[in-house]
Amino acid sequence: MNTVFPSDKSECEKIAKCSSEIDNLFTLHQRKPLLTIKIIFPWEQRKLGEVAIGFDYVLNAAATDYDGKNKYVRITDIDDETHLFNADGLTSPDTDLSNAENYKLSEGDVLFARTGASVGKTYKYTVSDGDVYFAGFLIRAKVKPEYDAEFVFQNTLTDNYDKFIRITSQRSGQPGVNAQEYQSFEIMAPKYEEQRRIGRFFRNLDNLITLHQRINKKNIGGLINEHSVSQ
Repeated sequence: MNTVFPSDKSECEKIAKCSSEIDNLFTLHQRKPLLTIKIIFPWEQRKLGEVAIGFDYVLNAAATDYDGKNKYVRITDIDDETHLFNADGLTSPDTDLSNAENYKLSEGDVLFARTGASVGKTYKYTVSDGDVYFAGFLIRAKVKPEYDAEFVFQNTLTDNYDKFIRITSQRSGQPGVNAQEYQSFEIMAPKYEEQRRIGRFFRNLDNLITLHQRINKKNIGGLINEHSVSQ
């Protein structure tokens, strides 16, 4: 196998150190299952159906060219790694939006993919994403005000959630999890303020990992391009 190495050993060491630090971040990130464990404070067991106002199905409309304001989020528009809304290739719902207000996302909304290879994939709406309507094969949960939406969302990024999806989605045909089944997923929840702090901590960690990944890819890509030009 052919690969590219910098000629300067110190440059190799810097790249290796950077990659090692990223690995350490991933190790910390993978400890999210601690969210399911009662450690010091009294945490209570709750089902998703208890922490959300309702689980709603999708807007049945085709996607059309982006109108500059109204965005359409489909399973493919949720980034597989970051679970953020991917703004590349924006589309709008091809329907009369004056009758689609119920399908417009608001703060506290979490989306769940209900079928196919991406079943279980989740996305939490943020106001910075703008006017977003949710589309095919997604279920919307509106988290109750007394629970922190970020904390609930972070529980969908744990090993415990992955196990739930693997078991629940088993079908004779295409894998899937419906609204009623999603409502049965159990989490351990502390008091609201503690939820908020934990949710914010893991969100910041996710952002840090994403930033390091981008910087690492950019630096490695730049080194390879520089080497190629020099050749």
